[in-house]
Amino acid sequence: MLKFEQHLTLPTDDLKLIEVLNTACSEHSLSNGQIKAAINKGALWLTRGKYTQRIRKLKKTLKADDILHFYYDENVLNQQPAQAELIADCHDYSIWYKPYGMLSQGSKWSDHCTIARWAETKLMPQRPAFIVHRLDRAASGLIIIAHSKKMAQAFSQIFEQHQLEKHYQIIVHGQLSSDSDSTKDKIVLTDIDGKSAKSTFQCMETNTLNDLSLLAVEIETGRKHQIRKHAASIGLPVVGDRLHGNNKLVLPDEINLQLCAVKLAFNCPVTKQEQSFTLPNELKPNLEHLAALLK
Repeated sequence: MLKFEQHLTLPTDDLKLIEVLNTACSEHSLSNGQIKAAINKGALWLTRGKYTQRIRKLKKTLKADDILHFYYDENVLNQQPAQAELIADCHDYSIWYKPYGMLSQGSKWSDHCTIARWAETKLMPQRPAFIVHRLDRAASGLIIIAHSKKMAQAFSQIFEQHQLEKHYQIIVHGQLSSDSDSTKDKIVLTDIDGKSAKSTFQCMETNTLNDLSLLAVEIETGRKHQIRKHAASIGLPVVGDRLHGNNKLVLPDEINLQLCAVKLAFNCPVTKQEQSFTLPNELKPNLEHLAALLK
């Protein structure tokens, strides 16, 4: 698979972008169509002065001393984005279901497989999209997309001040407790990467035949892989967690990470009214369906 990058400092004003790239990529035999497709997928960046940003407009006015950065990775560009679903359009922001495999943010090579780009291109009327929080590529569930820098800043403050409730569901190997009181919570306070972290687990359903449990999870912090690490630390690895789980378990390829953000609640930055969004049941982790796959 072809992979290369070009960094081009422009000698004069008013050069045509596609002609500059066509000349620079001549040794790789890329057609204008391939170059345009890569640009549309987020492979081109422009540095002007102190600022570097991704650009997609082929008619972008170029100036002397501009630097074009073209990152071409055929393997990345050939990837197809998963199908996200719109849960609610609140105009200034929207709530989406991010499926397994979809990224929250892109890389220098592309952003066409991200939830942000999906929202930009699929939401009507079209609006810019700004990520205000993240879900791991392997995780699924509800995610908020802001449609202005002002709204993104407002949500950043909500997250920084811990004013947003995040509820998750996971399916794990094992049972939360042998205690007959199935409503008993399990609180885990183990630090993650040297920072305090708190996760609360509650059993919702069990499948003793396959030794599986469906757990509800609330977190008061948002450390990297917090739920996965905390679940594994109490002997209940998340099904499909090939990073922190039990590597000796061989699972069918169709079983993805069983971790899903199922509810978000916060005071709307626009109306100041309480908002709550819950994922439809058909998109939540399904213990019965998973047990059937494991059989």
